[in-house]
Amino acid sequence: MTASRPSNGPARNRVDPFGDVVAAAGLGDLMGNRGRLHDGAGTRDVRRHHVGRAWITCVLDFRGRRVRQWDPAHYTPLFFLDEALALAAGHRPCAECRRADFSRFRDLVAAAHRTTHLPAPGLDGLLHDERWDARRRTRRLHAYAWGDVPDGAYVLLGSGPAVVTDGGLLPWQPDNTYAASLLERPRAGVATVITPPSSVEALRAGYEVHVGRRPGTSQASPSSSSENA
Repeated sequence: MTASRPSNGPARNRVDPFGDVVAAAGLGDLMGNRGRLHDGAGTRDVRRHHVGRAWITCVLDFRGRRVRQWDPAHYTPLFFLDEALALAAGHRPCAECRRADFSRFRDLVAAAHRTTHLPAPGLDGLLHDERWDARRRTRRLHAYAWGDVPDGAYVLLGSGPAVVTDGGLLPWQPDNTYAASLLERPRAGVATVITPPSSVEALRAGYEVHVGRRPGTSQASPSSSSENA
């Protein structure tokens, strides 16, 4: 995975709804990681799509911990516009810095799969199989009736990705922001859903996500938790 970026452009550390790491100016509400995707200091670019199955999202500030960007000894910090996008990309809440969110998300996914025991590695394996076609090395998409798609899930329209809200469909833009206006949600037919099915089930069961970057949120050096992919 060897895309380049302009030397004066934004760093390639934002995540789009498909889970690809892109260079975009729009800031994010969450950070996270899926292992070390860069080669080391000085490259400022990612070389791998993911390392391992633990794809997590973290808060931007946690106990004053910080991890340096592009450090050759650490994972690659990634940034997400909001949690709706992070779930669409295939990530889940960190079990340390977002423990309450992780527990609720895991329990809702476990209930959807009719089990009471779903440790983090099992959850990671489940999400990985739903988001990634290992044989083709491509992203998996899923078909749902429009009436079965909950608020907070991402769908793929002819114009690109959009998040489902109670007011309609809010298109995501390549600069990592949302469009200024909503599109009407179809009342019938089949939707192409980007969000993995287990995350869709968690949303349907009441897992709440914020859509859009929270006002006043700064994005400085990324925080660090001990749950490193």
